[in-house]
Amino acid sequence: MQQSKTKRPYRHLNKEDRIRIETLYNNGHSGREISKILGFNQSTICRELKKGMYEHTNSDLTTTYKYSYNKAQEITEINVSKRGPKYLKIDKQKEYAEFIEKDIVENKHSPEVALVEAKKAGFKFHISVRTLYNYIDMDLFTGISLSNLPVKRKRNKRSISVTKYKTLKKEAPLITDRPEEVEDRKIFGHWEMDTVKGRKGVTKGCLLVLTERKTRKEIIRFLKNQKSESVVKELNEIEKIFGEKFSDIFKSITVDNGSEFSDYENMKKSAIHEGDRVEIYYCHPYSSWERGSNENGNRFIRRIIPKGKDFDKITSDKVNKIEYWMNNYPRRMFGFKTAEELYQKELRKLAS
Repeated sequence: MQQSKTKRPYRHLNKEDRIRIETLYNNGHSGREISKILGFNQSTICRELKKGMYEHTNSDLTTTYKYSYNKAQEITEINVSKRGPKYLKIDKQKEYAEFIEKDIVENKHSPEVALVEAKKAGFKFHISVRTLYNYIDMDLFTGISLSNLPVKRKRNKRSISVTKYKTLKKEAPLITDRPEEVEDRKIFGHWEMDTVKGRKGVTKGCLLVLTERKTRKEIIRFLKNQKSESVVKELNEIEKIFGEKFSDIFKSITVDNGSEFSDYENMKKSAIHEGDRVEIYYCHPYSSWERGSNENGNRFIRRIIPKGKDFDKITSDKVNKIEYWMNNYPRRMFGFKTAEELYQKELRKLAS
């Protein structure tokens, strides 16, 4: 790459400059070399690299530090936005701002999804996710409160105990006994199951939630009580709906150690034919993080039904609407496709 022979007059780095920095740095050029190539002061490039640096995980699980032009650009936009109202890019975009606010409040979308939806709607104007969060923090969107925003994800890695868990004095398989194919989420048909409970000491019922690990498809059912018999009964009903295809769609279900999942034998036993319908695996005690997909899905439910709510007053129509909303929610991990789209694609594969 040809180097600039003279230093440029002082000016701010722009997006195109940051893209070039990302290409150069991530291909092995030092800050000093980049400053010579682009014609900027070395200290300017060093500050910029620090601003956009992040820890990247390679395919072999080793980590390296790389520069992200997008991260650096977002930080720059935030700093500019803090200088005062005259710098706010959204200040003169009333229609765009109203669209974003309505999508977050009424459709319960995250700020990131709202920006994607705005782009789909044809808006030419665009801001970054970080900038939007900053505007919300500055109370520029009067209709948006913290209750409208999704709970930030917390990652907590823990060591796994190898102690066997026994259900009703019968040894049941642990999550460590699952086939390796379950772990990488490449195979469709492996589910996680949990219950979401209401007001402690008041609500008798609960929501039974099943999450498919590959597509994040959700199946949500209301149970009148939190007994194991109710869980088995609902699994029987779900099996009858899917019929002979059940075992293709439900290869395994991973549950926690709650008493509602204590009837291991009857959960796996088929209600429509001889033998078992599905493999059941148990997480280690106090290790809800081992059902990560389930737990993240439950956070979606809590956005609609907060903790402390009396579930006994929730209608089946309400439960169906929550299920539909979750399955049709655009997901960043899927390129903003929905769980329902991916689930239907898997069903078509099974049918072919």
